[in-house]
Amino acid sequence: MNVSEIDIIDLTIREFEGKKGVLIPLLQKVQEKLGFLSNKTIREISKQTSIPVSVIYGVVTFYTQFRTKPIGKNLIRVCHGTACHVANAPKISEAIYTELGIEPNGTTEDLKFTVEEVACLGCCSLAPAMMINEKTYGRLTPAKTRKILDTYR
Repeated sequence: MNVSEIDIIDLTIREFEGKKGVLIPLLQKVQEKLGFLSNKTIREISKQTSIPVSVIYGVVTFYTQFRTKPIGKNLIRVCHGTACHVANAPKISEAIYTELGIEPNGTTEDLKFTVEEVACLGCCSLAPAMMINEKTYGRLTPAKTRKILDTYR
């Protein structure tokens, strides 16, 4: 862990100093700044907050919002809620995995793309849908999905 990472963790912890029940917001903020929560980051947070590593690790592994590995530059969230599932979301995911050459919920080796299958994106009228970073795409087909991916390469 380099000095700037320790500084980021230190400054973030100071934002929450004196407040109770802030572990999740603290972890969210650190992840937002560093991209993911490495084992070293978790140990540093534990060291600075006196919260046991086992407690922090338990929270990080319980909630799917936390990542323990780096993510790609483009985060693809494929909706697998009921409406999207019925509208063929598994075929959309399959097209993405085949196109990017990765396993389900994986990251490309060049760290350009990370794919996550999520429970709901909240846009059922667009089913099947996905988000790439902050942009939502709907009424997808495998062919349309591949064309969209090409614009991010």
